[in-house]
Amino acid sequence: MAEMTVEPLPDPPATTGFRGRIEEFLRSNCPPVGERIDAGHERVDAARAFQSALASAGLAGLTYPTRFGGAGLTRAHQEEFDEVSRGWSLPTFPLAISHGMCLPMLNQFGTDDQKARFMPANISGRAIWCQMFSEPGAGSDVASLATRAVRDGDEWVVNGQKVWTSGAHYCDYGIIVARTDPTLPKHQGLSMFIVDMHDPCIEVRPLRQISGDRGFNEVFFTDLRIPADWLLGELEQGWSLATAMLMFERVSIGAGGGSFAVDRSPALITLAQETGQAHDPRLRQRLADLWIREQIRRYIGSRIRAAVAADRVPGPEGSIAKLHGAILARTARDVSMSIAGTAAQAWDACDVAGARWATACLGASGASIAGGTDEVQRNIIGERVLGLSREPDPYKGAAWETVPRS
Repeated sequence: MAEMTVEPLPDPPATTGFRGRIEEFLRSNCPPVGERIDAGHERVDAARAFQSALASAGLAGLTYPTRFGGAGLTRAHQEEFDEVSRGWSLPTFPLAISHGMCLPMLNQFGTDDQKARFMPANISGRAIWCQMFSEPGAGSDVASLATRAVRDGDEWVVNGQKVWTSGAHYCDYGIIVARTDPTLPKHQGLSMFIVDMHDPCIEVRPLRQISGDRGFNEVFFTDLRIPADWLLGELEQGWSLATAMLMFERVSIGAGGGSFAVDRSPALITLAQETGQAHDPRLRQRLADLWIREQIRRYIGSRIRAAVAADRVPGPEGSIAKLHGAILARTARDVSMSIAGTAAQAWDACDVAGARWATACLGASGASIAGGTDEVQRNIIGERVLGLSREPDPYKGAAWETVPRS
């Protein structure tokens, strides 16, 4: 009789017991599903408090090194957290840019001194960050920006204006791209800096949106002095860093975790049932299509987060995620409006649920603009994925200061 061999049991997965920790924390610290905090500062305060508790529980910055304030865990732990948190209303929207864009930039391009100084407070929510790229004359063509940074001894002096800066009115720090050499072509004379948003040389003016919110801002810099060691990356490396940061933004919008990963289909299915429309075959097909697109977003996000966890900057796949996320937002909006009717466009002051749906519908088009328009994403996919030729640029290679500007 042949000798029987017994295979050893496999080691338990690295995340054994981790799901239970997440669920216990969320039950104790998350607001009920569907609860909405309307007041701006209350919303920010709730985000800070939640993130502080998350950090105290060892659940913040899961894949970042412990010496820079992270938990030092693996991508598998992050995937587990993302999966569990989808069933909860995390009050972290005010931190979306801080954690989805600025934190990975600090981690990948910051010096060790910058990481040690800035990352722990970012991860714990003590400091919230914003990103400042767009200008009145440099939107989709952000490389045309005119904000100047001039070296003066151990400092840089910044003058100029940014616009459509999300959260600047409550942020503590920001990342700005400025022109450091106007004699170089527009893509080559840019550099990236860290700025203190509480500096009196910075003026922030909120912009009111169609939804009534004031999430975007104009930001003005007048003789703002920045320490030379707050340069992020190398001098004149600003465009490549800006491209990387935009890809992180596109990933956050299209495939990110937290607030951007909320599936709308379950709530819409419930709404269809409550309003007696669940048996409409056309509506059922649209709900099925929405659900499928949400699953696609999940798989895209998993693939991209694996690249980020391996310290790789997302490439054109970030544009794929962003474009898909924008289409998904509009799909959810259209289904919402078909079910809710006028309630998806206007609401009574006391109708919290109506306000939530209407605000989501009014803001859905913003996903097609933030992080680069749908047209920009299609151009990137066409050129970098499909290998199509670029549009001709008559000023390619010309010094920025010689290019006509409106």
